[in-house]
Amino acid sequence: MNEYTISADSDAGDLTGIALAIHELINRLPVTARSLNNLGVRIEEGVVVDDAYTGPILELAMRKKHLIKTVCKKGPYANVPVVVAPVHNSEGEVIAAIGLVDITGIFDLATLMEHQSTILKQVCGKDPCPLPTESVAAKK
Repeated sequence: MNEYTISADSDAGDLTGIALAIHELINRLPVTARSLNNLGVRIEEGVVVDDAYTGPILELAMRKKHLIKTVCKKGPYANVPVVVAPVHNSEGEVIAAIGLVDITGIFDLATLMEHQSTILKQVCGKDPCPLPTESVAAKK
């Protein structure tokens, strides 16, 4: 029987299969993964673009031992929302981390509501939007 094992010592090759599967599941959004003791992979557009990858958020998630949702400050995903989860072994120890671009972070509802008036002014020229003459009822 074939096996697939991830450990704290897994290398990029060991992580590529699972990272590619996740990449396909999430409609080819970028995916990164690394083990605790070795560099990992960065996958974009269906291919491994880096097989010696680490990132500050992957490292942080392993150190903190929990999910991290943030916006990267540097690296290939600078200014992009990401989410990274640690991978735990059966004893609960962190052995790896897997991250991806967080499209839910792009649509942060609180930020959208905070900037709603400015957005409406940019889109419509005035707030409230649409203007009474632009409403669906006015066009009938």
